[in-house]
Amino acid sequence: MSALSSFIDSRLHRLPSNLALEWPGGRAGAGTAAVRLTLRSRKALAGLMRGKIGNLASAYVRGDVEIDGALPDVMAVAAQLAGDPVRRGRQAPWSRWLGHWGSRLRHRPVQDAEQVRFHYDICDEFYALWLDPRRVYSCAYYASPGMTLAQAQEAKLDLICRKLQLAPGQRFLDVGAGWGALLMWAAEHYGVQATGITLSRHQHAHVNRLIDASGLRGRVQMRLADYRVLPEEMGYDRIASVGMFEHVGQSRLDAYFGKLYRLLRPGGLLLNHGIAAGGLDNAELGAGMGEFIEQHIFPGGELVHVSRAVQGLARGGLELLDAENLRPHYARTLWAWSEALENRQAAARALTSEATVRAYRLYLAGSAMCFERGWLSLYQLLAARPENGVGGPGAAALSDYPFTRHHMLATPRC
Repeated sequence: MSALSSFIDSRLHRLPSNLALEWPGGRAGAGTAAVRLTLRSRKALAGLMRGKIGNLASAYVRGDVEIDGALPDVMAVAAQLAGDPVRRGRQAPWSRWLGHWGSRLRHRPVQDAEQVRFHYDICDEFYALWLDPRRVYSCAYYASPGMTLAQAQEAKLDLICRKLQLAPGQRFLDVGAGWGALLMWAAEHYGVQATGITLSRHQHAHVNRLIDASGLRGRVQMRLADYRVLPEEMGYDRIASVGMFEHVGQSRLDAYFGKLYRLLRPGGLLLNHGIAAGGLDNAELGAGMGEFIEQHIFPGGELVHVSRAVQGLARGGLELLDAENLRPHYARTLWAWSEALENRQAAARALTSEATVRAYRLYLAGSAMCFERGWLSLYQLLAARPENGVGGPGAAALSDYPFTRHHMLATPRC
């Protein structure tokens, strides 16, 4: 028996009971298992035995592995094979140091633009197949259990607007505005003067078409620009950053929040909505899952624990006012996206490629599993640029933020 065969045999008994496996020269597991993997090489099998789930996922994208079974069952097996990255332990100091400097090199303006376009400029119609009609590509807010995805996304847009206390005439900036849902909602329902920025050429063109079609030209504008080049004399009353700071890079977070501080007028409010690592020390998902996302989905994406994000806010000069964890909402959102893509696979292949559809099938379902298990989280952080005397003599408000949360709990406009 070869060394590889001995290695495989020693680990087959550790496989989940609901997994059936077939590879050149062998098979394991019951034929009634919920999940079946067909591996076309023993190399792929060796990776599986070592728990390298990301390598196995990449092999599936290439067509070297076939996966049969409902995606929730597939992800349950994957979670057992991968293990919990939050419990895996600390990074070595040298590893954190290398990660910091690698982050600085990966997140210069040219690289950031290329990385954003790699993800968002695949094909607008592909995303439209599985997103809601407004193409909101971030965590929804299921304000009531029976909401559809579209209703929950509108509830999320309105929640952000209420947290920021948007009002007619305010200057509002949306950093990383996506396909324009928040930008348009804020202008249509709250009467703000809205500016959005993106690095995606597809999103930029799409939102400008929306602005013209809705007759909001003059009140809403969408720019193709990096946040770092925005002029700081504008003095925005409110800023939102939704699903953007994951692209910033952990080494540049302090500078990022510092820039947003300078873009705000004194007393103004910022809402940062973004994905966070589930643990203090797992900067990326383990078992090769982070490498899979880097290669196939989000090049340059970096995660930090929410405590690091709060530290960045403070170092940038901002005062944290409110934090809300929407982790369960994102698990449900991702499963809704996953189900929609599963139901439209043929159309997705016609718009993109077999490899793209395979990558996104695993990405959406795998991300849902990670949020369910707490390996990833999602936080809305509301902060202010402090200013003495904003609330009047003796008020000590330092910003436009009131002393209660009543404005956040109002009935959504959806």
